[in-house]
Amino acid sequence: MPLSRGCVQVYTGNGKGKTTAALGLSLRAVGRGLKVCFFQFIKGGGPYGEQLVAERLAPLFTIIQTGRHGWVDQRDITIDRELAQTALARAREIVTGGAYDLVVLDELNGALGFGLVDLEQVLELIADKPPALELVITGRNAPEPLLAVADLVTEMRDVKHYYGAGVPARTGIEM
Repeated sequence: MPLSRGCVQVYTGNGKGKTTAALGLSLRAVGRGLKVCFFQFIKGGGPYGEQLVAERLAPLFTIIQTGRHGWVDQRDITIDRELAQTALARAREIVTGGAYDLVVLDELNGALGFGLVDLEQVLELIADKPPALELVITGRNAPEPLLAVADLVTEMRDVKHYYGAGVPARTGIEM
């Protein structure tokens, strides 16, 4: 059953858990029979655990990765910007296409922060969102204009993190 009203949620902040929270929301939605597209900006490679579970939950849960393997080349963002612009056009088709009930734009704030996409493009995408679509945007440093148009904003705050004690990313927990 489709949502009667879709909201815009933003998960931001320096703390761990933004993608994880969006994945939890996605699983809840799939459990209720909603179709979910988890669209990952600037994340390539893997496979990450969420990709493996998406295969098991298809066709209700789809993950699309759009970044290249590794991270953004901050010395020259030309290739990363081209990838992100192509990804944003595809995300727009998904958001406005009507095939999904929930769309997560994971690390879109990161793409904004690196200058790979422009704030005006993101605000236009939100304005064009169908009324019954739930839209979630994740990533650090969400800009104030994005927070202003969101219906819900959650800030993850880094109080203590085991990375500081030298614990590396672990399969099944962070990836």
